[in-house]
Amino acid sequence: MPDIIAVLDFGSQYTQVIARRIREANVLSRIYPYNTKASVLKKEGVKGIILSGGPSSVLIKGSPRPDAKVFEMGVPILGICYGEQLMAHMLGGKVGKSAQR
Repeated sequence: MPDIIAVLDFGSQYTQVIARRIREANVLSRIYPYNTKASVLKKEGVKGIILSGGPSSVLIKGSPRPDAKVFEMGVPILGICYGEQLMAHMLGGKVGKSAQR
């Protein structure tokens, strides 16, 4: 079974670019909906996860969230923009609005 990097798609316009760049490095990447269960990713042999960016904010109630169990899979996880906010927020960090843009 080849190593797979999962890109969880939170609506970023760059999700396809991220997956393509991984494949250009000769690593198999697959794009999954953001709410794909950790059990599915484990079953497929995922060796790493990228949480894409997206138009939402973790400060908005009901914003998209991944299955919390992805953080217990024991694989490296990279968050990009919204994905990084999600990781910080879901793992106990503090995310807030900046006074400056």
